[in-house]
Amino acid sequence: MSPVQKKESAPKSVVVCFGIGALLFAGFAVAYALDLGTPVLGATIGGGLAFIALGLAIWSQLIDDKEPEYVEERNVGPSPEEEFDTFHEALVTEPVPRARVLWGMFGLSMTALGGAALFPLRSFYPSEGGNPDDLLTHTAFAHPRHRHLVTEEGVLIKPDDLEIGEVLTAFPSNYDTRVAEGATLLIRVDPSDLQLPAGRETWAVDGVVAYSKLCTHAGCPVGLYAQESNQLLCPCHHSIFDVLRGAPCIEGPAPHPLPQLPLGTDPDGYLVARGDFSGPVGASWWGYPA
Repeated sequence: MSPVQKKESAPKSVVVCFGIGALLFAGFAVAYALDLGTPVLGATIGGGLAFIALGLAIWSQLIDDKEPEYVEERNVGPSPEEEFDTFHEALVTEPVPRARVLWGMFGLSMTALGGAALFPLRSFYPSEGGNPDDLLTHTAFAHPRHRHLVTEEGVLIKPDDLEIGEVLTAFPSNYDTRVAEGATLLIRVDPSDLQLPAGRETWAVDGVVAYSKLCTHAGCPVGLYAQESNQLLCPCHHSIFDVLRGAPCIEGPAPHPLPQLPLGTDPDGYLVARGDFSGPVGASWWGYPA
């Protein structure tokens, strides 16, 4: 490719790079809105920035592309009119349209990047799910429309649906069951055996108690229940929790009890949460209340 052809094709390459970058930024916004996952988000935003960088690199080569210096002998005096017209056309007429296109595409790509950034920034504003800090300390049970406990299939639950010694995993109603923070263990025991902490005497219904299914050590699912000892076992690191006394950890590395959910019933006898869990669910973190 000759230097002239290279100069002619370079602005087109810059426009293409900026255009692809803008499309990828728009793809990031769509992927975020549809929750397509971290790999897609990373590929779109990273690819968009890469194409913008490539376009700027090509553009910079246009600016810095200088011909070898040489000295042209010339007579002192004004240039011939024909040479002056040629120079004026090359300096003014040709570069201006190209510059407008390049700056326009660059502005479009930056606008697309700014628009894409608004989607993750929206997560910092309080909403039904709360801002990021709320998500660490509260679950969907804190909101009235999610208070009913349902099975994974969305079926409402009554205390009598569980026999003594039976365990059932429940979730907040009208909520995505794939969100682990809402997973709750319902366990029915003999009401006379319960020795719940002070202030929680009314948190069980007909012997049914509710605890978070996430271990407070590393967030593993706690699902192994020994009816003879009324203990829950975390299969990951073997923390053991006492179901009858508010699920304190009696053996293993878990530093806190399993958070308990205060239970009640609606007028039809279905189980509801009377509030959120007694503490943050899941693995311990630096901001966990003492």
